[in-house]
Amino acid sequence: MSQQTQPKSVKVHKSTGTGVDIEWSDGHQSHYTFTYLRDACPCALCIEEREKAHRKPGAPIAPVAGALPMFKALALPTEVTGVGNYAVRFKWNDGHEHGIYSWEWLRDVCPCEQCKMTRESTGGLEGDIAEHEKKKPN
Repeated sequence: MSQQTQPKSVKVHKSTGTGVDIEWSDGHQSHYTFTYLRDACPCALCIEEREKAHRKPGAPIAPVAGALPMFKALALPTEVTGVGNYAVRFKWNDGHEHGIYSWEWLRDVCPCEQCKMTRESTGGLEGDIAEHEKKKPN
């Protein structure tokens, strides 16, 4: 794990519902809302659903044209657990719990403006995620 993808501190604001703040070892700071994290879930099922809908990780589900808007509860974790020293797992209030959010993956999808600009200049988030998938051991 590189210094860039090693967190210095991780704060999960479960009780306030404001999201996750990570200070990385290289000094970069990231803030992720819980809605962003739920919409960006890295599990195979969620990736497949996003690909079918041509959504980027973190992008909300588009409303169906002509359908009445339905109430959707704000995404909040009911449980948060560490996975070894490389990731965090959330159990969401909608019952979903399959995504393992590795530190490397979280850094790759950092929603800050600086990281968005870097992704756009280097092939976009899809390219970053494809590159991340290539690095995974089989």
